[in-house]
Amino acid sequence: MPNDKTKLFLNWVIIIAVIITASSVWSYAKTYSRSIEPSAFRSFSVSGEGKVVARPDVAAFNFSIVNEGGADIAALNRDNTTRGNEIISFLKEQGVAKEDIETTQYNLSPRYQNTFCSPRVLQTGPTICPPPSIVGYTVTQSIAVKVRDFAKIGEALSGVVSRGANDVSQLNFTIDDPVAVENEARAAAIAEARAKAKLIARAGGFSVGRLLGIDEGGSPPFYAEKYGRMMSLEAVSADMALPAPSIEPGSQDVTVTVTLRYEID
Repeated sequence: MPNDKTKLFLNWVIIIAVIITASSVWSYAKTYSRSIEPSAFRSFSVSGEGKVVARPDVAAFNFSIVNEGGADIAALNRDNTTRGNEIISFLKEQGVAKEDIETTQYNLSPRYQNTFCSPRVLQTGPTICPPPSIVGYTVTQSIAVKVRDFAKIGEALSGVVSRGANDVSQLNFTIDDPVAVENEARAAAIAEARAKAKLIARAGGFSVGRLLGIDEGGSPPFYAEKYGRMMSLEAVSADMALPAPSIEPGSQDVTVTVTLRYEID
């Protein structure tokens, strides 16, 4: 038979074992519930914005060579090709890389002429009209260009027109590697959000816990300026001297916003 001291000792052992087991179960349940549903705990959110002012380093524009003529397709195609090759050679002489010149369209389409047809007087049957006839063809060649030397943008624009392009448009300025600029803006946004979280926690009398989530917003930078010039084929000649327009790329604001959600300790 165990004595009173032995019984007391066993009782204490059982009580301690129960406390340890209950504590372990509670800790496990808390950890498990946090892992499957962190939003159930007290949390708060903060937002930050990072903005970087960047200067574009690429100017892009499109130009087209449109030839309208008669039924001699070979002559139209030869003239269009000659003009296109001359313009491309000029752009390469201006330092534009081969990889930055891309033919985006080459189209040959017929031009029709409708025949006037009027019903005959006192005609008993249906009026038969001849179908539209082909009176000529139109050849269109479109090319996209990227200029990286901004000092030559104006000369490039006027040069392609004076060498036969009769449609120049869609001039826009972009950043060749926007990822690096966006990363800089993102880092600034996260730093601002973290600083806000510390200030809010200090004012509220609590500590900032673990990071529960992060959301990002923002739009890619883009700046565009139109430069359009339509000229008749008769007005464009190889020796025509056109003034080079003054082109200013300006700057772009690259903005990234983030929202951080923290657990309250």
